[in-house]
This record gives sequence, C-alpha cells and structure tokens, in this order.
Amino acid sequence: MKIRSCVGITKPSLLLVHSELPALTFHKTKLTWTSTLRFPSNYERTSGSVTRFHCNVAGRTGASTSVSSSSSKSNTVHLSRKQVKPSSLYSRPSLSNMKKERIANRAKVYEFLRVLGIIPDELDGLELPVTVEVMQERIDFLHKLGLTIEDINNYPLVLGCSVKKNMIPVLDYLGKLGVRKSTFTEFLRRYPQVLHASVVVDLAPVVKYLQGLDIKPNDIPRVLEKYPEVLGFKLEGTMSTSVAYLVGIGVSRREVGGVLTKYPEILGMRVGRVIKPFVEYLEGLGIPRLAIARLIEKRPHILGFGLEERVKPNLASLLEFNVRKASLPSIVAQYPEIIGIDLKPKLLGQRSLIQSIIDLEPEDFGTVVEKMPQIVSLSNTSMVKHADFLKGCGFSLQQVRSMVVECPQILALNLDIMKLSFDYFQMEMQRPLDDLVAFPAFFTYGLESTIKPRDKIVAKKGFKCSLSWLLNCSDEKFKDRLNYDTIEMEEMETMPSFDMNSLMEPRSDESDSDYEEDSDDEYA
Repeated sequence: MKIRSCVGITKPSLLLVHSELPALTFHKTKLTWTSTLRFPSNYERTSGSVTRFHCNVAGRTGASTSVSSSSSKSNTVHLSRKQVKPSSLYSRPSLSNMKKERIANRAKVYEFLRVLGIIPDELDGLELPVTVEVMQERIDFLHKLGLTIEDINNYPLVLGCSVKKNMIPVLDYLGKLGVRKSTFTEFLRRYPQVLHASVVVDLAPVVKYLQGLDIKPNDIPRVLEKYPEVLGFKLEGTMSTSVAYLVGIGVSRREVGGVLTKYPEILGMRVGRVIKPFVEYLEGLGIPRLAIARLIEKRPHILGFGLEERVKPNLASLLEFNVRKASLPSIVAQYPEIIGIDLKPKLLGQRSLIQSIIDLEPEDFGTVVEKMPQIVSLSNTSMVKHADFLKGCGFSLQQVRSMVVECPQILALNLDIMKLSFDYFQMEMQRPLDDLVAFPAFFTYGLESTIKPRDKIVAKKGFKCSLSWLLNCSDEKFKDRLNYDTIEMEEMETMPSFDMNSLMEPRSDESDSDYEEDSDDEYA
C-alpha cells in the first residue's frame, strides 16, 4: 500500500523565451501580458507546473510556454541567447554617406555650370539645387528675363534663388507696382540682389517710405526703374539723412517728391562724403546757398557730378579759355550742366568753329561763354546757319562778330522768328542796321508781345530812342519811362544780364514737382 501526500506546491521554475517581435510600426502599440498558472488534478504525480505568457503586440498575439520539469534544478532561469536580426521598412543612411552624396551632387552641378561658361567659385557655402535639372530650370528662367551668362557671372549668387519661392513673387510684386517688364533686364543687371528679397519684409516697407516722401504712387515705378538699388536701403539710414540735409539748405519741402522723382540717386548719397562737400564748394565759389537749393530743385542731377572728377577740372578749364573767375558763379547758375560734362574737348571744338565762321579772337571766346555758357553744347549746324543769316541781312563779318560777342544768344534763336523780327525792323521801324549792331538782343524779344506794341506807342508820342531804351525793361518800367522829360543815357546803354537774385526768388509754379523727363544736353 502506497501512501501519497502533498505538503505544498512545488515552486515552479521559469523558462523565458524571447519570441520574435513584429517590425516597428508608427501606430499605438497595445502590449498585454497574461500569466496563467495551472494545477492539474493529478499534480500528485507531477512535481512541476506550466506557465504560459501571452504577448499582444500591434494586434498580433505571440505565446510562449515554459515547462518546469522536476528533473530541472529549482530556482534556475534559462534565457535564450539566440539573437534575431530585426527587419525594417527603410534603411537609414549614415551621415558620412549623406555627406558624400551631397558632395557628389554638387560636383555634378559645378561641372554643368562650367560647361555653360559660369564660374562657380563664389558659390561655395551657398545652398544650391541638388540636381542639374533644377539648376537648368533657374538658368533658363534667368535667360527668359534677358540675363546672359556674363550677367550671371557678375552676380553668380543669383543661382541660389528659387524660381517659385524667390524670383516669381518678387517680379510679380514689381509688375503690380507698375514697373515695366521691358525694364526687368536692366533692373536685374543693376540690382540682382532684389531676387533674394522678401516682398513683405524688405520691399513693401521701402515703397511705403518712398510714398511718405511725397513721391506720387504713379511715379514710384519710374523711381524704381531709374534707381533699383533703393530697394536695398535701410529706412532710417542714408535716405532720411540726405533728404533732411537738402531741406536744411533751403530745398522746399513740397519739392522733395519731385526732386527725388527726377533723380532718386540722391537717396543713396552720403551727406558727409558727397552732398555737403558739393554744396559747400559751390557756396565757396560765390553762389548763395539758397540759389544752390533752387538749382537742386530744378536740376537735382547736378549732385551726381563728381566734385574731384568733373566739377573742379571743368572750372579750371573755363579759366584756361579766358573766362574770368568772377564770372564762374554766374556761368554755373545759368547752365549747371557745364560742370558735369566732358568740357575741355567741347571748349576746344566750339572755339575753333566760331573762330572759323566769324573770325572770333580767343579772348572774345571767354566773353561769349560768360554771357551764354550753353554755347559749349550748341550744335555746329545751328551756329553756321545763324551766322549765314546775319550775313545775308547785310551785316559785315566784323559786325556779325561784334553782335555775337555782345549777345551770343542770336546763334541759338529760332530762325523763323528772327526773320519776322528783322522784317518788321527793316520795313516798319525803318532803322539803320547799326541799331541792331548796338543792341543785337532785339532778336530775343517777342515781336507781337513787346516790340510792336512799344514801337507804336513811342512812334505815336514822337520819341526817338535806342532799341535798348525801348525794350530792355519791364512793362511797368516802360510806362514810367514814357513820363520822362528826357531819356537818360545810362538806361539806353544798359544790356540784359543774368541776375543771381532772380534764382533765389520763391517758386510760384506748381508744376515743377511733377515728373518730367530731362531734355537732351544739346542747347537749342
């Protein structure tokens, strides 16, 4: 007879086995462990236990079962040492491989650019397209805008601009402002950096600032076309200081918009280096500061004349050609362009021509320039025709020379009007030619507005006077003269001349602030 007894439950030994887990996924994983300990009814004959583990990963269930046998040593845990290599949906390249790939792609882009004639040396460190195809797209777009390989080489950094993210938004904005597409090519040649700009952050604030300077909205596109570099300026930098200085020397605040529209380059000029030295030099020459302000209002481009490169050498050339130093302020005030053109060759050419047609002495040429500085830009054909006309009227060569020295303007007047005035002088006034030799400025007065009315009044009163007494005065002064008992000789001999004070009179017209294109340099 066998006696069976059970004092307790034998402590089970655990055998853990690492089951292969499914690949990592990006949805939430539900992990559940279930442990079930079973005791069979005949445990008397069994000295072990069965333990089951259920693992649920991402909806999949894996089960592992460990069996502890009585033959096993108690309190011993057996771990599976088998390593299973995980499977993956993608393979992540190493950083070194990625770097090598970028270098290889960049080398291909560089080689592509070199074949086209573009030098990529300055592109190191700049983010470029990773493929040749994208780079080709950018170059093709730049070509459509009119830019050449040479233009790209002048600013190769433009190749870092994306067509869709940079170029198109900027060009669309400029087009909406009114910048003409026909000017895009020159615009980008002068300021290709605009393609890097942000419309909202960089461009729009500058446009708003320009409008605040009284530049009319319709003139903004012309300003940008003339000086695209202004889009890169800081609002509170050079732009504000240059405008403040001009207003400080006497430029009318209401004229600022017109001045900047005509010559927006002022916005990029440094006061201390450019504007102030220029103004102070003209002031030292003898031109009052307020007169300089009026000159800038009418012809703001004179600020662009290089002081050392043009202004000073040109004034020195005038002195070489027998112009008196005291006359320099008057010459500059009458014809500011004379300090900005390539003057010396013009002086040589004009002196030679006038000398050939009326036998003018070199000393007299200086006097002619003093009285009409525009003669340096007068066309040769015009001077020859006017000289021939005077000779055809019966004046001798010596008389023509005297008339030109006295009033050089007769070489530049409208010939048809001169003929009408001469016919009236000869037929109606019936004066000798010597009167015109003495007062050649007769041709500068309006026939219908001045000459005829005054001549009839004097003839009616029976006065005998010189042409100078008759014409060289205002209408109010002429009425006063009619009440004189005698004709004073000094008034008869007075010749018209330039008055510097007239330049400083307040501007009465309202149209000068409107945008107008400057005419050609040639005086007519």
